[in-house]
Amino acid sequence: MSAELICVIVLGLMFVIGTWRDINMGLLGFVAAAGVGGLVLHQAPEEFLAGFPVDLFLTLVGLTYLFGFAQNNGVIVVIVNWCVKLVGGRTALMPWIFFALTAILISLGALFAVAIIAPLALSFARKHRINQFMVGLLVVHGALAGAFSPISVYGIFINDYLAKNGLAPTPLSLFLAPLIFNSVFALVVYFVLHRRPGLRAEADDALSAETERPDTIRLTRSQVPTLIGLIAMALSVLIFSWDVGIVTITIAVVLTFINPAAGKAAMTKVSWSVVILITGVLTYIAVLQAAGTVEWVSAGISAIGIPLLAALLLFYMSGLISALASSLAIIGVVIALAVPFLQSGDVHVGGFVAALAIAATIVDISPFSTNGAMLLANVHTTIRDRYYKQMIGYAGLMCLIGPGLAWVVAAVPTILTR
Repeated sequence: MSAELICVIVLGLMFVIGTWRDINMGLLGFVAAAGVGGLVLHQAPEEFLAGFPVDLFLTLVGLTYLFGFAQNNGVIVVIVNWCVKLVGGRTALMPWIFFALTAILISLGALFAVAIIAPLALSFARKHRINQFMVGLLVVHGALAGAFSPISVYGIFINDYLAKNGLAPTPLSLFLAPLIFNSVFALVVYFVLHRRPGLRAEADDALSAETERPDTIRLTRSQVPTLIGLIAMALSVLIFSWDVGIVTITIAVVLTFINPAAGKAAMTKVSWSVVILITGVLTYIAVLQAAGTVEWVSAGISAIGIPLLAALLLFYMSGLISALASSLAIIGVVIALAVPFLQSGDVHVGGFVAALAIAATIVDISPFSTNGAMLLANVHTTIRDRYYKQMIGYAGLMCLIGPGLAWVVAAVPTILTR
């Protein structure tokens, strides 16, 4: 049995065992990385653990730690009430404001816009009895809507890669296609879910009671350092492009120095189960990539000989793998594999790249992806398990229909230009 096939089988077993016995899939990922990496690929520990996402680990810990201060001392409640006042109390508009804010932030280069907006959006939803799953989906779709602007990390990466390989970049279609696609999905999600009550956390009543107080739009002296820390975090990431994990941990340490008791309480808000889940799965995915599984699957797809059919299968592969790993990484792999038939002219370059952008990111509600992880990390602990299952269900639906719908974006211009 080939190493590539073993990797796929082990990945399937991780899902089956994790679901069946309710074991954190991240722990299974570490075991699988050691087993496949050590026994099948004959890797040393430093090799099969090399895929551990240190930057994402620091980001998840730092963000949930920092926002733990804001959750505990009521700063998030104050900010949410400021937002309500800003729209004149029209709470129905707020989910769309969160959608727009996330889209704008990520389009300007803030990769972790979901991490900035999600705590505010979910807190607002809890207070106003709005479906929290719907609000979370709008935040993520907002991020995906703005992710491929010409000045975003995703947009710059793809356009530069095409140019270096002699292919003409199409920055406008790359930006607009995901923007329109995700806006439509957000509308569907809103109309389907906005009247449903959704999940309720045990702390929702207490939070609602607290935010009903007339003085909650005013900051207390103890809240000021936390608000300054949040502003400093946002500015340092958006303007200076500093590493969000290091920044948030540094700010949290400063806040802990000011108030050690608050720091100890905030540490309990770190979503360790989510951290383990994400880092463990991604560690195994790196072993899977080292085994050549992605290239193995892609080679078989490309050998089909029908460009549009090959593109469809590549899109589905992108969606499935992206649900478990870095969207940016899988986009890079697929574009690299597709360069030969893109250069041949059998598939429209702009349509293919725009469709790939959609297919590889539409599944980012998955709790194993960066955006999904950021969202899940900010869900109240009493509903996190149920929220996680809903995320898995929606991600599965996106894996099923998203790449197929994205394929239309690639197919239409290819057919029209023949």
